[in-house]
Amino acid sequence: MIDLKNVTFSYGNKLIISNLSLHINKRDKIGIMGESGCGKSTLIRILAGLYRVDNGSIIVNGETEPLEISRKVSVVMQSPMLLPLSIYDNITMGHKYSDSHVEKAVKMARLSGWIEMLPEGLNTYLGDRADELSGGQAQRIAIARAMCKDSEVLLLDEPASALDSENSKSVLEAIMGYAADKTVVHVTHQSQHLEGYTRIYNLKDGILT
Repeated sequence: MIDLKNVTFSYGNKLIISNLSLHINKRDKIGIMGESGCGKSTLIRILAGLYRVDNGSIIVNGETEPLEISRKVSVVMQSPMLLPLSIYDNITMGHKYSDSHVEKAVKMARLSGWIEMLPEGLNTYLGDRADELSGGQAQRIAIARAMCKDSEVLLLDEPASALDSENSKSVLEAIMGYAADKTVVHVTHQSQHLEGYTRIYNLKDGILT
């Protein structure tokens, strides 16, 4: 369950989120649309516990403190951060998962074909070459990372923006299959990415309608 009440957030003097209230039940699939710069990514970061709000309250699965909230959610950002580590380490992020758990996440994220072509597979070291990955490869690594964490809440910020239409459809179908029993909040400017969602909102000028 997620509950936001009268949430306001600003960057300096610029108001981004204005008195926003939203209740999301367990297993709801919530889509939020809006143009670039409307505050969609900011809202995802608030829900992920990455930002502390100026005013209002937020509860995510019973937690109210940003650090505790961040432990209870999985998040895929539009521009994921990759570290100078192996692909495996970028997916597991220091957590101990079984090989089968990681392999399942890699398969669901549609990474298997590419990884099988690499001489060292999952153990391929990215290092400075992380910048040489395609946007789609980086996003799929972030998706596999989120699937490995396997939280009850999945937050998506344009998770297929760097993919072509065919791969986008395939990856989004995999995400929704994986998240069937999870609470999902997905922000995007593409309505076709929100088919079958419980509710769809529009974010404009910091206000959700």
